[in-house]
Amino acid sequence: MQDNINSDERLEKKNYVTEKNLKYDENDIQVLEGLEPVRKRPSMYIGSTDIHGLHHLVTEIIDNSIDEALAGYCDMIIVDFNKDGSCTIKDNGRGIPTGIHSHENKSAVEVVLTKLHAGGKFGGEGYKISGGLHGVGLSCVNALSKWLEVKIYQNGKVHEQLYRRGIPQFDLKVTGNTEKTGTTITFMPDEEIFETTEFDYLEIKTRFREIAFLNKGLTISIEDKRKEDSKREVFYYEGGLVEFVEYLNRDKKTILPEPIYVDVINKTNEVEIAFQYNEGYNEIINTYANNINTEEGGTHLIGFKNALTKIINDYGKNNNILKDSEKLSGEDVREGITAIVSVKLQDPQFEGQTKTKLGNSNMRKIVEDAMQEKFGGFLEENPVYAKELVLKCVTAKRARDAARNVRDLTRRKGVLESTTLPGKLADCTNKDRHSTEIYIVEGDSAGGTAKQGRDRRFQAILPLRGKILNVEKAHLHKVLSNGVIKDMITAFGCGISSEFNLEKLRYGKIICMTDADVDGSHIRILLLTFFFRFMQPLIEKGYVYIAQPPLYKIQHNKDIYYVYSDEELNNKLDELGRPKVTLQRYKGLGEMTAEQLWSTTMDPSNRVLLKVTMDDAIEADEVFSRLMGEDPELRRRFIEENATMVKDLDI
Repeated sequence: MQDNINSDERLEKKNYVTEKNLKYDENDIQVLEGLEPVRKRPSMYIGSTDIHGLHHLVTEIIDNSIDEALAGYCDMIIVDFNKDGSCTIKDNGRGIPTGIHSHENKSAVEVVLTKLHAGGKFGGEGYKISGGLHGVGLSCVNALSKWLEVKIYQNGKVHEQLYRRGIPQFDLKVTGNTEKTGTTITFMPDEEIFETTEFDYLEIKTRFREIAFLNKGLTISIEDKRKEDSKREVFYYEGGLVEFVEYLNRDKKTILPEPIYVDVINKTNEVEIAFQYNEGYNEIINTYANNINTEEGGTHLIGFKNALTKIINDYGKNNNILKDSEKLSGEDVREGITAIVSVKLQDPQFEGQTKTKLGNSNMRKIVEDAMQEKFGGFLEENPVYAKELVLKCVTAKRARDAARNVRDLTRRKGVLESTTLPGKLADCTNKDRHSTEIYIVEGDSAGGTAKQGRDRRFQAILPLRGKILNVEKAHLHKVLSNGVIKDMITAFGCGISSEFNLEKLRYGKIICMTDADVDGSHIRILLLTFFFRFMQPLIEKGYVYIAQPPLYKIQHNKDIYYVYSDEELNNKLDELGRPKVTLQRYKGLGEMTAEQLWSTTMDPSNRVLLKVTMDDAIEADEVFSRLMGEDPELRRRFIEENATMVKDLDI
């Protein structure tokens, strides 16, 4: 009887829920027309609505101009950031087709700008090689712009059309005569869509320089007209990848007098590689497919690495430089290498929508064959350089063997994989990585203050005694022997170099907190150099931060203010009128009380943190090499070039 009652109750409940849900019917199904899906869910199409998504709009337009260049019809691209906040991109290609599209009964220009997945990249003779595969580029830019103006120079006529938030304001019309060909697009990013509509000129400039290197003979001109003293910068590299490698190695002592160049072209593919060795210990290999930066590598990178290892080993053994039992590893032959691997192919297959890993399986063999033909031939034709190169790799192997011995010893002593944390570490009680953070603090005095002021539930403190080793001048076995570095490795829990494992990281934020003086800046750059060289994924994934302690404490009557720069100080003093003001300049974290350090620098609701990013990895690598490397002349030159940037210096 009880079961029947329960069954009836369940049936009643089910009927009630069913009746309640009957409101969901065919009228609840929304059909988004035209470009509505892009405006409704912009992140699905451009990744995000932050500064990176904003820059993606520029990239989408540039990609179309680059496709024209790859097809042999464009050799000039001009980019202007205008005073009103808009961006103009011009090229001298063939211009978007202006005729009436037979199926859509409107101009091809309007089709490209208003229809998703419409373009000349889906077969036919439009483009043999192309980076933009999804055909949503220009239509997405149009959809996410407050307004967009397009001008086409074609067949002796100038054609124009204006759009507002993706909607054409009039049909494509002829507005004049011309002898030019090409496309000009000016767009204003929509403030309703983006978190910021202000373009970062320096970041975009770096990408354009990269594109110019990858496409020898292409000129890219850029100007920031938002500034009164703006100057046009022009990137043009006849040497292409060779100049790219020379640019990356310009502040390093190189092994070979000039980069080795590999270039093999067939009907459907092109392999272009340039590489050169320097006297450093780090490898830099940047890979591209159809001008797309394949940050996660792929088959072309595998082919390059395999070929490099095999060719050097074969040459060393065939010429009695290597003993029969000796074999160089991939790490051995890549130590100190700077390489650019660029492939261009029809129908590239990228893993994931972000296009960061090339998946075409045949490209591995194509790259290997190209390397064997060109690099193998170079070694045979240049025995002096070949021997020097093999001996460098042998030296790298011996140093790596020594480092392995130290690492094994270190591991046996429990540093790399120990669950015993450093004695000086004041750990937090929360073990959830995503909600915890560790402060790397300069000295025991500041460390003691930080320990008193922290929230021990989620904040850990690791004081550093003395200055960390300059890893730019040291091999791995010396790095692993340094006490300060061993403490950090143990505290973080994620290992270093080839044994780095992000999943084992114990904290969600690693915060460098040093004094606001010359010594503090030096310690901070040493820390960042270590992270950059041996724990780079921490920076790539956004785990590293720089704390911003205040420079001054201002007391005005009973009110207290903290300011973080001289400019902010002057503004605040002007605001207060300056009478009855007591000013204190903090020269060290240890001068602050625990309460002051917490409220100004460690309290998540009030502090300012700077995230360290990899957006400009090429420039970062250059600065680390110049400031922290072996050559004092480079440091002297850097100081001379940048001395005027320092306004107040405490000595």
